[in-house]
Amino acid sequence: MSADRGAAAPAAPAVPAVPAAPAAVAGARREPAYTVERLDRAQDLPRQVWDELAPADDPMWGRDVFTAMQGAEIGPDAYAYLLVREDGLPCAVLPLSAVHGLRLDRVVGPRERRLMAPVARALPRLVRVPMLFCGNFLGQGHVMGRGRLPAAVARLLVREVMDFARGHRLGTVVFKDFAPDDLDALRPGLDREGFFTVASLPDTELLLEHPDFESYLATLPAKPRRNARNKIRKFRRQEDLRMEVLDGFGHLVPEMMGLYRQVMDRADQTLDVLDEEFVRALSAGKGDGDGGEGGQGEGAGAEQRLVACFQGERLVGYLHCLFRGRGAVGARIGMDYALAHRARLYHNLHYAAIELAIARGCRHIRFAQTAYEPKREFGCELVEQTYALNHTGRLPRTILRLLLPRALEAARAQALAPRS
Repeated sequence: MSADRGAAAPAAPAVPAVPAAPAAVAGARREPAYTVERLDRAQDLPRQVWDELAPADDPMWGRDVFTAMQGAEIGPDAYAYLLVREDGLPCAVLPLSAVHGLRLDRVVGPRERRLMAPVARALPRLVRVPMLFCGNFLGQGHVMGRGRLPAAVARLLVREVMDFARGHRLGTVVFKDFAPDDLDALRPGLDREGFFTVASLPDTELLLEHPDFESYLATLPAKPRRNARNKIRKFRRQEDLRMEVLDGFGHLVPEMMGLYRQVMDRADQTLDVLDEEFVRALSAGKGDGDGGEGGQGEGAGAEQRLVACFQGERLVGYLHCLFRGRGAVGARIGMDYALAHRARLYHNLHYAAIELAIARGCRHIRFAQTAYEPKREFGCELVEQTYALNHTGRLPRTILRLLLPRALEAARAQALAPRS
């Protein structure tokens, strides 16, 4: 099966990675036999198997998120899922997202973007590169599985990733935003194929060990606590504004997209830009029927709520929140900047999401890789993440090793630097 939407190289057949060897002596333990196959859609993996293998407390790894991605235009133009079986039983899955024309000027920092602007205008093709992302295009990278990845599975997966990249003419390969432990488990395969690593932008995570929102505020240091109470008071003084938590919000998607575009127009980096089809599919819980039947899994998937701010009947701000297990995430935000500052809208949307997560019994809530200064004020910790990068060609790989780490480190330092 091929995961590309256009004419693409044929899918590789199931590949035995570690064939079972005959026991040297009676009673000796047989090594497991691993095979890998490529699936076209998240729905091709039964929901029960997906839920057993996916991170239990990361809402961005709900199967409905991946099915919504597949039907949308958010960046990638092809998807695939490498399924590893141990003695015939599913044991690991690695999602792949192929972008055949990634805009480099959209994923670097502001300074680098200004330097690239003349080239982007005169020769736009020079700033577009084909790239394969491994993991979750919209969230933290993982290999779905039970426990630590065996070395044999790591070698098999990384080899299959490189074969997929060559077959689809995707020169640059990125294991995106992997936590250190997850990346260490892949080391046997990454080192063999010549990958190098660079620190990526960290996630922001707030640990929730509070019985209620007031208890959370009381645990903040003095200055952030005063700032939080001051911003909440300023919001409450706006007589025409109110905050609501909605579990059904499909009718608001067009307004949401307008507010989301205001945020993205001001963003330093835009690797992914969500479209209306993605938000609508996710809000409706559609498109997640089990593979083989073509059905609609209406309402299935990660739980979600919209923290919504209204001015009268007009939506002026939102934070789209997803829940899975004991984890929550404020996935995407939208705001009307005409009143965002005077109403302290950004902070109050996040405070409402924190209060909601506490009430639901969540142990943590994560937010996006932006605006680190206010998130530190919320009490968030930085969750370190790493890129592992490679290229299918020897000369481009050498050039990437020389140039890319410096550019990414500069963009990271600029994003984390305090701002006035």
